[in-house]
Amino acid sequence: MNIIDIQGRVNSSRILIGERFQNILRYIDPRKTIIISDSNVHGLYKADYPPLPLILLESSESNKTLDTVTTVYRRLLQHQADRSSFILGIGGGVVCDIAGFAASTYMRGLRYGFVATSLLGQADAGVGGKNGVNFDGYKNIIGVFSQPEFVVCDPYLLKTLPEQEISGGFAEIIKHGLIGDRRLISTLEEESERALALDPDLLAGLVRDSLRVKAAIVRRDERESGPRKLLNFGHTLGHALEKTRGISHGPAVSSGMVFALRLSLKKGVLKNTAVLDRLVRLLKLYRLPLDFEDDPLSVFGAMAKDKKKSGEFIDFVLLKDIGRPVLDRIPLSALKEELLDLCQSPRA
Repeated sequence: MNIIDIQGRVNSSRILIGERFQNILRYIDPRKTIIISDSNVHGLYKADYPPLPLILLESSESNKTLDTVTTVYRRLLQHQADRSSFILGIGGGVVCDIAGFAASTYMRGLRYGFVATSLLGQADAGVGGKNGVNFDGYKNIIGVFSQPEFVVCDPYLLKTLPEQEISGGFAEIIKHGLIGDRRLISTLEEESERALALDPDLLAGLVRDSLRVKAAIVRRDERESGPRKLLNFGHTLGHALEKTRGISHGPAVSSGMVFALRLSLKKGVLKNTAVLDRLVRLLKLYRLPLDFEDDPLSVFGAMAKDKKKSGEFIDFVLLKDIGRPVLDRIPLSALKEELLDLCQSPRA
């Protein structure tokens, strides 16, 4: 097992990579714990769930709303949760977001931890202390910064994931490699067959290396006032595509990364076209989309409401080279022109 520690302003988080779900009782007090999970994961692994109070949710992105959180609050009241209670979220990124947000706001904050059951949850969404819900279709527009006490990343839980969810998780691993670890990109290229076959040892290593990139950034900037914004590489367009196309997070981020690299080349930030070619090949290996040509005006409208917007500017992550991200404050009017221009250009 590999352990990564993240120290936040208020509390710390311990990421347990390779730990088994069956060992969860080592990390919780069963007398105080309430589980929040989703019905799919519970149906697959209910024999491994400890016999504790259970709140089951549907894990779709459309369910990540304040209405769902309100339902969770009512259930917590029914279970007589108090300030000594502990919330254990068991599920993918959606469940982790809802459980973390509910725990962080109920009675001004309860302790909580996660068992991340998706590749996206293990490699990104469950780690770092950002918990939020969507509002009027805008991604994570309402949320808090609060660190889980622990995140269990059991690679054997990934065996039952559908192919699309696996590919979506790899999009975030690729993103972490592009912004911070050239060797991770090489491993993804060389070991794609084993990775897509869900080899547990390889997956544990990929999750470890991915989270090392994220953890190093979060330690420097827990609340996204500066360096943590670099983790949004591919996400500005990606979140807009989630809203306008209704596609899932990983494929949207994949298209967002292609746009970000094409924009990096067009603005002269990235000098080497081989980096874009390399990303395109890698995304194809992991069955991820490349295109972002849609209704550009609708996409821009969603981008203009992104939470990274500041006045008439938006903080956009570009790439100088693999492992060399830069933050560029782009006027919204200029971003609109770039989007329209690149949507009319030949595809990567």
